[in-house]
This record gives sequence, C-alpha cells and structure tokens, in this order.
Amino acid sequence: MTTIVRTLINAIHGEGDTSHSADPDMQTLLDQWRKLGPKPIEDASVADARIQPTLADAVESLLRERGQDSAPIALVPGVTSRDRLIPGAVGDLPVRIYTPQHASGPLPVIVYFHGGGWVIASKEVYDGGARGLARAAGALVVSVDYRRAPEAVFPAAWDDALAAYRWVAENAAGLGADPSRLALAGESAGGNLAVATAIAVRDAGGITTPCAVLAVYPVAQTGNMETESYDDSRNAVPLNKAMIGWFVDKLLTDPSEKSDTRLDLINANLAGLPAVTIINAEIDPLRSDGEMLETALKEAAVPVSRKLYRGVTHEFFGTAAAVSKARDAVEFAGAQLRQAFQAGASAQGSAPFRGVLPRVAGGGAESAGMIPAVGYAAHHSFSNLKPFEFEREAARADEIEIAVLFCGVCHSDIHQVKNEWSNTVYPCVPGHEIVGRVTRIGAATSGRKPSGIFNAKSSRTTRQLE
Repeated sequence: MTTIVRTLINAIHGEGDTSHSADPDMQTLLDQWRKLGPKPIEDASVADARIQPTLADAVESLLRERGQDSAPIALVPGVTSRDRLIPGAVGDLPVRIYTPQHASGPLPVIVYFHGGGWVIASKEVYDGGARGLARAAGALVVSVDYRRAPEAVFPAAWDDALAAYRWVAENAAGLGADPSRLALAGESAGGNLAVATAIAVRDAGGITTPCAVLAVYPVAQTGNMETESYDDSRNAVPLNKAMIGWFVDKLLTDPSEKSDTRLDLINANLAGLPAVTIINAEIDPLRSDGEMLETALKEAAVPVSRKLYRGVTHEFFGTAAAVSKARDAVEFAGAQLRQAFQAGASAQGSAPFRGVLPRVAGGGAESAGMIPAVGYAAHHSFSNLKPFEFEREAARADEIEIAVLFCGVCHSDIHQVKNEWSNTVYPCVPGHEIVGRVTRIGAATSGRKPSGIFNAKSSRTTRQLE
C-alpha cells in the first residue's frame, strides 16, 4: 500500500483503517499528533524515522495549546529524576533514575526498557510511562537507553538489558533501594526485553530474581504477521503493520533470527518466571501478541494478568496527561507491582534456587544419584510457581523447604526425594539443571551429602547413595 493511499485512509477513518474506534480523548491526541506532520516511518530512513513526532510530542503540544504546564515534573508531580551512566554489555549506557518523593525506607526498584522497535525512541520519548510508574508503584525506576539497530543489531539490546538489570541488582543498595525487591518493565519492544531479561536472569544464575514483570503491549514474536490484530489494526496509528516489518528488517541480519527465543517469546521456555502483567491496547497490531504471550505463560504455569484497554492505541501508556485510560493503566500497573513487592518483602528468607546437581562417583544406580545444589540468598515470593509442589518435611530447624522445582532442560516436573534431614531432589536426567524456588536456605544444604534410600515420585526404581 502506498503512502498516498495510507494517508487517504487515515484522513477518512481518523484513527486509521481499523475495526475499532478511538475514545474521544485518544482521538483528540491523535489529531494533535497529525498536526505535527509525522511522516510514515516505514518509508523513512533510520535518521528521519528517529526525528518524527511522537505521541509524547503530541501530549506536550496539546497541553501548551491548552495553556497547561507540559514540563515532566508538572505532568507527574512528586517524582524527581537524574541521568547517569551505567555499565552495559560493551560500554556505558545512559539511564534515567526516577525517585518518588516522600517515600520512606529503601524503595523497590523497577528496571524499565523503552519502546521504539529496537530502532527509534529513547528514555526521553518514554519519560511519561517510566515517571508515572515510579509514582504509581512507589518504586525507584531505572530507565535504560540500550543500544539500537541498525548500528547494533540483534541481540545487542538484549545483552544490554541483562547487563543493566545485573548492575541494578548489584548496586541497588547504593542507589538507596532494596536489592531484594526488583522488577522488570517495558513498553512495546521494551516489553519484549523485560520478559526476555527475566528468562535470561533465570538461566544465568547468581542474579537476584525479579519479583514481577510488566509488559506493556509487548512484541512477543515477529514470525507471524497475519494475526487477528495485524489484520484489524494493519493501518492503525501511531503503529501499523508495515512499521513492524521495517523495524525487524533493521534489527535482524538474517530472517532465521526471528525464531530466536529472545525474540520469539511465545516459543521460549517460560517456566519458572515470576508473575507477569500484560497491558494491551485495542487499536494495536501487537494486541494478539499479548494474547499469545498470555496463553504461553499460562501453559508454562506462570501467573499472568492481562488487561485490554479498549478505545486506545499503541503508545497510550505514557499519555496519562491527556488520555484517561492511560491514567487507569498506569495505576493498574503500579498496583500489580506494589502487590508483588509486598509479597517479596513478606517472603522472609525465601530465595531463587537453581543449579546442576552433579553425578555421584560410582557406577550403576549410584551414578544416577544427585547431591543437592546450594541456593543463593535473595528475598522472593515463590507462591506463584506451580509446575510441581513439594510437601514440607520439617526435619530440622536448619532445613530447606522446597516449594517448586522443575527441570530447566526438559521443562518437566522434578521428582521429590526425602531423607531424615531435609527435602532434596534430583533431576529427571543426570546433569540436567534444576530451576525453581526454595525457602529458608540453611546449613542443611552446605557440605551435606544425602544417604539412605530416596523414594522418588516417579516410575523409576529407588536409588541408593553411599
């Protein structure tokens, strides 16, 4: 479809050639955006695409037109910000740190990734969403300017996202925050980065696990652009189907990379992730991506809440100064995160658990046995994990209480094994990795080797360890 035809369609239908109508305040903002003269990004060079007016520009323009203060501090009172650099995967990354005023005690921390198809936009463009989230969640927010394509193609942004989260986890106390209460959040491409980073943290080990993930209209896959929303919102604004193809073309060096599970989240191993909140806009080609991600998370037994806001478009989340449903969405997101942070604070002594349980020396049945891995300390609520629930065996005051574990390779349930001093487990195949949660990490896991008969909840014979 040519630019001229798209322009005619937009002029006729207002919000674009979609099956849905924009709410009055959303439509007013879109009309203001059109007054700024945006050119179709899918027909632009990268340099030109990066200077096109955004919905954030439209909010500022609309407020000025109404004689209202459009300064960020006026739009979200009670939140201050400061810019600094932090280490990324290959160099320093600019970040903006938002701090809600009048908050007491060490604050929880949200690591936030902006949208823009991994090609355009920045922390400045997405200031409204990050700033609003800081106030709504009562949390310190670190908004990250990761490297963008095509200067830094896939997976540079994903590497930066993990590096930024790792730095925040290790330096939260120095920021005046609580290192045990972390969350990930992002919009659009940044929503993908938030979920993908949660997966990377789970797989990396040794990094504090996030309490929750917030994904606002996330990109959950790029291999299927024939979904319901790609059809009914193919010519929506400010994001349309052609733009997403343009972004992906700049991001990837080979089409086969679309199947990489950092990008293809719906086919990734999602088991063991913390609770995920998904926010979708009705007038958005990515609406079906949110639906598919919700389904995939449920199939992986990950707690997920998804809320669809009708009558609004992609990028609405940061427009709370002009769009009422944006205010509702930010408050909803903040409430979800506050709940997760409260659960994290109340889970005294709980910790992420992962590790490969090595083979025990010997042959035959003995070689299939496993010794317990040692958890690492970080407060976290584990009640949201479900693949397999283990009963508690209160054998010693320093025992570990195993809540939920599963095989990180086969994604199957881990069999429970008991002895007289603690709950211990072994994976379905020797050498496979265990992922899950434990509570009250104690001396029982340190330097102790299980002995005696272990009764596994499986069809396999009981194994004897020396």
